Amino acid sequence: EVQLVESGGGLVQAGGSLRLSCAASGFTFDDYTIGWFRQAPGKEREGVSYISSKDGSTYYADSVKGRFTISSDNAKNTVYLQMNSLKPEDTAVYYCAAAQPPLKSLLVGAYDYWGQGTQVTVSS
Repeated sequence: EVQLVESGGGLVQAGGSLRLSCAASGFTFDDYTIGWFRQAPGKEREGVSYISSKDGSTYYADSVKGRFTISSDNAKNTVYLQMNSLKPEDTAVYYCAAAQPPLKSLLVGAYDYWGQGTQVTVSS
């Protein structure tokens, strides 16, 4: 059974940092793309970043480029999202998701498996 479990969310002041983790079980990362998404209250879920196992490529939404970094530890089947210089508008529930075969997209519908999410709240 494929499972994705996010952790690392919390409350942080603007300008602070958090590192989210996405631990996967039931599959190995070497044949998947792992994406991070977020959903703020009253808004649609949006893509934040992905990392593709096919070639190690990464992608960031413009809103987080230069502040967030995605990385993976295939030995631990875990993907991380390092979030620096956080802003109040980054407040949302953050989800990780997996797509197989690997793809280069942040379309919500393209991902097959989803975690339950972790809350990130950035105070001003």
